[in-house]
Amino acid sequence: MIKKLQRRFALSRKGAVDTVKGSIFCALQNISFMLPVIMLYYLVSELISNSLSRSRIPFYVIGCVICAAVIVICTILQYNGTFFTTYEESGVRRVSLAEQLRKIPLSFFGKKDLADLTSSIMNDCAVLEQSQSHFVEPLIGSIISTVLIAVSLLFFNVRMALAAIWVLPVAFIIVGTASNVQKKLSQKSMAAKMACEDGIQECIETMGDLRSNNAEEKYLNGLEKKIRAVETRLIKSELGTAVFVVSASLVLRLGIATTALTGAYLLTKGELDIITFFMFLLVVSRLYEPLEGSLQNLAGIIATNSNIERMNEILDYDIQTGSDKLTNNGYDIEFSDVGFSYNSKEAVLRDVSFTAKQGEVTALVGPSGGGKTTVSRLATRFWDIDKGKITVGGMDISKTDPETLMSLYSVVFQDVTLFDNTITENIRIGKKDATDEEVIAAAKLANVTEFVEKLPDKWNSTIGENGCELSGGERQRISIARAFLKDAPIILLDEATASLDVENETAIQTALSRLIKNKTVLIIAHRMRTVSGADKIVVLKDGSVAEQGSPSTLIKENGEFARMVKLQTESLEWTI
Repeated sequence: MIKKLQRRFALSRKGAVDTVKGSIFCALQNISFMLPVIMLYYLVSELISNSLSRSRIPFYVIGCVICAAVIVICTILQYNGTFFTTYEESGVRRVSLAEQLRKIPLSFFGKKDLADLTSSIMNDCAVLEQSQSHFVEPLIGSIISTVLIAVSLLFFNVRMALAAIWVLPVAFIIVGTASNVQKKLSQKSMAAKMACEDGIQECIETMGDLRSNNAEEKYLNGLEKKIRAVETRLIKSELGTAVFVVSASLVLRLGIATTALTGAYLLTKGELDIITFFMFLLVVSRLYEPLEGSLQNLAGIIATNSNIERMNEILDYDIQTGSDKLTNNGYDIEFSDVGFSYNSKEAVLRDVSFTAKQGEVTALVGPSGGGKTTVSRLATRFWDIDKGKITVGGMDISKTDPETLMSLYSVVFQDVTLFDNTITENIRIGKKDATDEEVIAAAKLANVTEFVEKLPDKWNSTIGENGCELSGGERQRISIARAFLKDAPIILLDEATASLDVENETAIQTALSRLIKNKTVLIIAHRMRTVSGADKIVVLKDGSVAEQGSPSTLIKENGEFARMVKLQTESLEWTI
């Protein structure tokens, strides 16, 4: 049962156990509310039979105090068992999702957008938090308590009990039917919400392009349609559930009527005494209330199916595993007959084989879409290959833990990611325990000091979201400073200077020349002059190695590399 609860509500084992406890405490609270009814039954019974004496008054006073104490205790247990444990589980759930996202291959992120993943961690967890504490456990508790009380009525009078409880299975059948209908409605509502969230995020990210093309009005009109679609879907979902919930509530109310009619009939026949009739009326007036209240939240419970499926998709995704011990002998990177595809239908790489030797610069060149960036991602195990083998110093990277493997790499991407923090802290990401002196030393090697000294707060200057306060060249130099600070034996440069002006490119290339000394260097570049000093060129075209060798050798062979050099030389001579 615990495993089923874990799967059904995307819970940890402790969270599933707490759900069981919370449901039991809700049931106990509901049952405790029946204690005053029992006291009232005995009091009325003695009043009618004229057997109430002064000596019995303390009994009822003490009984009322005990009933109040039991209700308070059960309420405290119910509150702690539902709210506090649910909030704790919500934190555990968010951490487990984040940990899972940290370990799964980057291929997963290619299938998802940022809004979807952010919604899973923040919105889905919040929805389940509310559902567990306010809807699920109270519903289960109300079902348990209602069934227990209903069964106990059979011991007093079978016919009266049947008149009271026949509505329960009918209500449960209606609720079960509602579950299937609401699941379909909630899936459509979730799809509409995600489309709306994607549209809002895209609008914010591309506002500059929209304004520059006078496309704001058209885009916002389309966004308004998505917002209206969410509104329409939610209304349909609520109406679809209301039909069943209201029907179930009406059926439960019929139980009071059938109990009263049956009791009146038996009373006139002399087959039921007035005290038992009174007791049944008291019980049924309270019997359906917890269940009826929980049924009103049925839509909230069923609607969580989509949230749970999205979270389970993340939690069930295969993570990358491997040894946390490095067994490499040196730092040569070797690709042996490597094949890879982002999906089963489209091969991106086919039988790619080459070696990037330690102490040499190996450049990956070729036309766009040839597989250069894919090769770099596979070398760092951002994705796992479909066939072949990739080794570092003879160590199979597919059998090495990704985080352990990344200790061998310093990566400088074309698109730099910076954080809304100080320059010092952004560089310190390269080595989390680095001293300020080590950070500044690495920054000097990357020519960062040239612009830092001009800033008002110098090294403590906050650079804004993703470094928005800095230029592209300045942001790139911070990225290179990280690589200096990490000082890994393998350097991977992915189009590190592709979008920079001449001045910044010269400064960064000077910094890079210091960074790559005596290391295994893998460079991805489109500009042929960037790789002219490389020890080895690997030309990738249509996912295969078209040719490889030194720049001079490939020029003499007059193949793909020579053709690319010629085309770029001609483009440099072009003038307006």
